[in-house]
Amino acid sequence: MRYRFNPQMNLFSPLMRSAVAKELKAISDILDATPSVTERVFHDLVHARRTDTGRKGMTAEQALRCAILKQYRELSYEELAFHLEDSDAFRSFARLEMGQYPSKSVLQENIKAITEATWEAIHRDVLAYAAKEKIEHGRTVRVDSTAVETDIHHPTDSTLLADGVRIITRWLAEGTGLTPQPVYQYSDHTRVVKKRVMTILNARKDTVRQKAYRDLLHYARLVKAYAESAIPELASYQGHDLTDTFAAHELARRLERAVRILGKVIDQTERRVFKGERVPASEKIVSFFEDHTDIIVKGRRETEYGHKIFLSGGASTMILGCLICRGNPTDSDQYRSLLDQHKEWYGRMPRQVTADGGFASKENLAYAHACGVKDAVFARKRGLSILDMAKSTWVYKKLRNFRAGIEAGISALKRAFGLDRCTWSGWEGFTRYVWSSIVSYNLLVLARTRLVSA
Repeated sequence: MRYRFNPQMNLFSPLMRSAVAKELKAISDILDATPSVTERVFHDLVHARRTDTGRKGMTAEQALRCAILKQYRELSYEELAFHLEDSDAFRSFARLEMGQYPSKSVLQENIKAITEATWEAIHRDVLAYAAKEKIEHGRTVRVDSTAVETDIHHPTDSTLLADGVRIITRWLAEGTGLTPQPVYQYSDHTRVVKKRVMTILNARKDTVRQKAYRDLLHYARLVKAYAESAIPELASYQGHDLTDTFAAHELARRLERAVRILGKVIDQTERRVFKGERVPASEKIVSFFEDHTDIIVKGRRETEYGHKIFLSGGASTMILGCLICRGNPTDSDQYRSLLDQHKEWYGRMPRQVTADGGFASKENLAYAHACGVKDAVFARKRGLSILDMAKSTWVYKKLRNFRAGIEAGISALKRAFGLDRCTWSGWEGFTRYVWSSIVSYNLLVLARTRLVSA
């Protein structure tokens, strides 16, 4: 049985003395003032299932508050489970009942169930609360972009081939455990593959490196052939019980995906190493596990592997808007989308917008003015005059300096809320992770504003 919230709280709640406990109390008050957020999470947790039967799980309120705690303190699930057992302030904030100690797997199951759409809706509820309390009206907006890394190692062709050989060999071994007399045969080449990877890493001559790559590709093709012969057998396997049958079918599905990725890695290795081609970023595979990862190249900075996000912030330092994009789009292409998102959420365009120089273009300036933005300033002029962007030089300088403030917000998100590297798997996990970090950050900004004004 699942509940939205606990009908009665413990009478022995601890007094809040530390700075962290006071912040948690302020965040708790904000969540209590926006009850719609609990209802949104409740729908995600129950889906289409009945809510009046079954074992009692975490309430929607507890799941949301634990998710905020995780991002607010940048904790792993294991660390979160420990603090929820050890800290009275954490338990009070999460509103756990006496004797309720959720494990890391229970926490993960409930937190991961909150969808991207729900996190975005919660974000809008928080913005509505900020506007109601006259903390943030969204009249002056600053815009910037940043890259968020996915949880992968630095990709090279040799390590990607080794990853493919390793995981396919492991899954083939699992398949033989399900089928006592398998039709398919395979050999374990992981040891020799590791040696070839080390040879490539330490090689000083191109001839040695290319010979090791040829051996590596040979073993990768062998393992790919093993998997291709095993997939039909596992997909049609009927075990003694449903558990074995489902396990075999799931292995076939995973092997099919791995074979497809390994084929792409083999192709890009041949093109790059032996044919001397420059493989376009859009055609490259950089991870077997997070295959949605994009290659992000920004100016002369180091190449990053993840996804690009575009943020808009307000005078309160809150994050007002966010776009999570696939590929490596230019900043100028997302300027209009950010303004349109702001209008959709606030019902009007901002009065003033200031953005990084990468967003500057005559088309974007014309679009902003056509939509009713009075001052649309870019950090670099890029052929635009100051009086075209703002009504005076003084206003231009003020807005240009104001734009730098969003750098502090991005820095805080990356340093204190884990937005430098997403640790959740898959594209859906990535989007949920980004939105949960932004919601937690905004709640902390609101909480500190309330504490200062109190």
